[in-house]
Amino acid sequence: MEINNLVELNSLRTAPELSNSQIKKLLKELESKIFAADWITIGIMASSDNQAIKAIKSITQKYPAIKFRDLDSLHADGSVFLKGNQKTGNVFIRSEKGLGVGILLTCQYEKNSNETNTFGPLPLEFFS
Repeated sequence: MEINNLVELNSLRTAPELSNSQIKKLLKELESKIFAADWITIGIMASSDNQAIKAIKSITQKYPAIKFRDLDSLHADGSVFLKGNQKTGNVFIRSEKGLGVGILLTCQYEKNSNETNTFGPLPLEFFS
């Protein structure tokens, strides 16, 4: 599947496989949005809690300014949805069936004049 920009991901239920060149192109576009945001929230759909935690840790390793508390204490059985809020540092995880797989990243702004946008689903290894 050829994905050329972030908006093309919006209609997908699960993250597509992306080539290295697609990842580089999408990452460049996404980083301009992340760096313009006041904070981000992250939603991760995964087959297990370990996969979700590994994915969110890949984001915090790539961007040290993004931090979350108590990642190693998270646990849920089966397919999961993990949500992290950069502004508060809070992370929650719950078991949830019927989800796709991927990372959803939402750029948030202090001023209501800036529109909140969610990007994804991105592959779980997108930030690795």
